[in-house]
Amino acid sequence: MSSQSDTQSSAKADNDTTDLKSNTAQPQKNDSDQTKDSNQTEKSSADQKSSSAQTQKNSPAKKSNTTQSKKNSLSKKSASSHVANNSSTTKTSSKLLVHFIDVGQGDSILITQGKHAMLIDAGNNDKGTTVQLYLKKQGLTSLDYVIGTHPDADHIGGLDVVIYKFDCKKILLPDCTSNTATYRDVLSSMKSKNYTATHPAAGQKFSLGKAQFTITGPAQKYNSTNDNSLSLRLTFMQSSFLFTGDITQNAEPDLIAKNKTLQADVLKIAHHGSKYSTTSAFLTAVSPKYAVISCAEGNSYGFPCARVLNLLRKNHVKTFRTDEQGSIVATSNGQTISWNTSPSTSWKAGESTKQHTTSNRQTKKSSSNTNTSKKIDKNASYVINTSTKKFHLPSCYSVKKMSVANTQSTKASRSELIKEGYSPCKNCNP
Repeated sequence: MSSQSDTQSSAKADNDTTDLKSNTAQPQKNDSDQTKDSNQTEKSSADQKSSSAQTQKNSPAKKSNTTQSKKNSLSKKSASSHVANNSSTTKTSSKLLVHFIDVGQGDSILITQGKHAMLIDAGNNDKGTTVQLYLKKQGLTSLDYVIGTHPDADHIGGLDVVIYKFDCKKILLPDCTSNTATYRDVLSSMKSKNYTATHPAAGQKFSLGKAQFTITGPAQKYNSTNDNSLSLRLTFMQSSFLFTGDITQNAEPDLIAKNKTLQADVLKIAHHGSKYSTTSAFLTAVSPKYAVISCAEGNSYGFPCARVLNLLRKNHVKTFRTDEQGSIVATSNGQTISWNTSPSTSWKAGESTKQHTTSNRQTKKSSSNTNTSKKIDKNASYVINTSTKKFHLPSCYSVKKMSVANTQSTKASRSELIKEGYSPCKNCNP
């Protein structure tokens, strides 16, 4: 999808330039006609030798004037071409682009305004290179801001790669810590580049070229890492966007009370469309025209949930989904917002019960054939689910819910499991 966005943006710029060049090329066509008329006059003058000498003198004079006019026309064309090129550059630099990068089950959002860029989250641990290549394709070598909304692996998992590969001028993280390997990887990458994190408070304002963003949350300290997510409202002239991390319905009322306004044209739906986020009151406070849901196709969590989709549909919010449409790009000229694709029309909810139903059938089948119970090797580094291709800490509560048929202990390292195609559980963050 990213290539689609690049192609469309390039095509639009080319069309703008072509239109302008087409308009400026018209005077040259008139001059050509004038030259043709002048040549015809000369021919008539030559054929009609009986004409006066004054007429013959006037014909070269007309040719001379036409030649000068043609030169002036060429000069105008050259000047117009320069204006067209500058106009194209100006149009590109004057726009705000918001890329909702498809990173599967997770979040990653690139925002550019002119030569300025910021990144919000970078997907899961195995998506660092994906995000890196996406940024590189946009011609980026540095980022004004790198924001990790909260320590969950599906948000900051790829940040260590981004921080290591790009010049990052400011890194914003919430004022909370985590003891997961994923979080430690981010800190280690920052240390290798001598970067320090800034912990912004609600109400703080930052500039991104001609755009500005205000930290809207967390409004207070929470026990949940999701509710401690950094949230922010981005404005670019008359356009506005609200990014909410993984906040839940517990934090939403505090955001409404803390901020003078949360209204935004575009709402990044919190927690991938979870049933625990996006209440009716919160949607009313934001009153978006558009919504974007970032999640993986066929994810086991059942994202996005039917309640959230029905709420968006009821309120006539045009909704985009990375699980259906891949990377999604919004472009604002400060007045209107355009998209690289049409809104989703499926309104299809996730199916979390499908995974559970399969597991239940397998568990029953296993129980009917044997009387063995699930046994976890105490010396195992991780426990893998051979069905979902996820790995967990042995103490993770998800392990207890796994069927015997899908449960396998392993002493393999974290990197080895990722290379084999396994992804870390976002609950225990192994």
